[in-house]
Amino acid sequence: MMLTKDVVRFSRRSAAVLTITSCISVAGFLWPFFYSGENLPRTQIFFWLAITVAVVLTISEVSNSQLDAKSVALLGVLSALVAALRPLGAGAVGIEPMWFSIILSARVFGPSFGFLLGITSIFISALLTGGLGPWLGYQIFAAAWIGLLAGLLPGRKSVRGNKEIAMLMLFAVFASELFGILMDLQFWPWALGANTQLSFLAGAPIAENLYRFFTFHFLTAMAWDLPRAVFTSGLILIAGQPVLTALRRTYVRAAFLTPIEFIERERQQKGA
Repeated sequence: MMLTKDVVRFSRRSAAVLTITSCISVAGFLWPFFYSGENLPRTQIFFWLAITVAVVLTISEVSNSQLDAKSVALLGVLSALVAALRPLGAGAVGIEPMWFSIILSARVFGPSFGFLLGITSIFISALLTGGLGPWLGYQIFAAAWIGLLAGLLPGRKSVRGNKEIAMLMLFAVFASELFGILMDLQFWPWALGANTQLSFLAGAPIAENLYRFFTFHFLTAMAWDLPRAVFTSGLILIAGQPVLTALRRTYVRAAFLTPIEFIERERQQKGA
């Protein structure tokens, strides 16, 4: 059976709201390159606003039956799994098995599901581990975008076998670096003060701050990004195929977004 539809069925209105939400959160990441004031702003406002909109959207989709009961149950189970996997890498540089689950789940169940899985799993994980803080909004949307992009990879209905595994391994490397860059964007403006060659300079040309940021990133974060990329792509190489097969079997058997028809036993017997 071909996987012909996403587990989460978003309308055009929902897609528009998600686009607006993402634009708000993008502003929370990229403000250092356009800010010229003297006092650093409270960028967390961008993310709590975006998170609020995303949560309201999710509740709205559930109430309007865009998410059926099976989709909600699957989202809950996989979010709990990712939240349980995340602490396993605590204290180790870049050893984060959670990305393996998010990438493969989004690959099978679609970009909308991947986006929601990134949001819910990181939020649940923060509640379980006490990871609530100003960084949480950054982590939530970084994970949501990685899930979205994983679901948008080409050939979701046709590419299988070694080609698919190779593509997912390459994406895991890209996603690991993307997450590192996004996390450094929320840290860099406050990290070094104002008196170093790598410090954020409010009002400086965009090219100058870009040079300072990426120099800071590659000098400080590669100890995290490289292990994350190697570990995630290695997991996909070793266990990706059986996990994808199991997820696709779940997709087929659950028949997501298919109306459930209750037929009386008498009618069944008469029809037989």
